[in-house]
Amino acid sequence: MDTSTISNKQKVRNVLFVLLGVLILLLKQSYSGPGQEIVQSYSGNFSISFAVYFLISISSYKWKQNKHITAIISLTIVELFEITNGFGIMTNIYDTIDLFANLIGVILALTVDQLLTKNNSKEAK
Repeated sequence: MDTSTISNKQKVRNVLFVLLGVLILLLKQSYSGPGQEIVQSYSGNFSISFAVYFLISISSYKWKQNKHITAIISLTIVELFEITNGFGIMTNIYDTIDLFANLIGVILALTVDQLLTKNNSKEAK
């Protein structure tokens, strides 16, 4: 399997993860169950941080090579969004736990990306 096929598969996979993050953000207010307040308060931060990681990983081949740089850039973006109240463009309700939820979202995205990349490398061999 050539590297362009793997790269295209990774792009498709990353787009699907971005869409998953956005879908969770859109559906969070519909959730009613255990931990409803926590889910509705922090799942948006978590899911968008997850999506931003995969969005950033699509945009540059160099960042795809070093997933930790992708994670740092993603975390910087979402944390700055929180701290600057939506970059002064959007209204954002700040809560210090949002910063932690952002971190967890990026860590999960990095972990998923590393695991899937590792599995794809094994299959390619």
